[in-house]
Amino acid sequence: MDLWQLLLVGAVLALGTAGTLLPGVPGRLLVWAAVLWWSLNERSTAAWALLVGATAVLLVAQVVIWLLPPRRLRGMGISRRMVVLAGAGAVLGFVLVPVVGAVPGFMGGIYVSERVRWGGHGQAVAATRGLMRAAGTSVLVELLSCLLITAAWLTALLTT
Repeated sequence: MDLWQLLLVGAVLALGTAGTLLPGVPGRLLVWAAVLWWSLNERSTAAWALLVGATAVLLVAQVVIWLLPPRRLRGMGISRRMVVLAGAGAVLGFVLVPVVGAVPGFMGGIYVSERVRWGGHGQAVAATRGLMRAAGTSVLVELLSCLLITAAWLTALLTT
């Protein structure tokens, strides 16, 4: 694969991962399509294994999201700033402490947003807890699965 194609695959992976935070953007589909495109062009054992693994991870993530109990999001005060801070916190946490760091990073982003909104620690903790129960879990599962696939792609790319 040429360098520009690898950069394009990486850009689609980044767009898909960021797309998990935006309603209406098919983030998981973009991530899977980028891995499929890379696998079809790379044609190595690692590429095919990554495609199979990515498919399995995304299917498991979808089942987990379906099994999560639906929560009411109306009146919770979810803002664009909160989504951006939560996503940035998850990515930062994932980079600092691979894979498991995304969870505290995501919650930290929500906490910072709520702390700015409410001004106090107690209110921010209560609002963060409520929001995590309402929406954060399914978004976090989707984001974590896309981050895991992106990290696996980078690992496969650097080792081959």
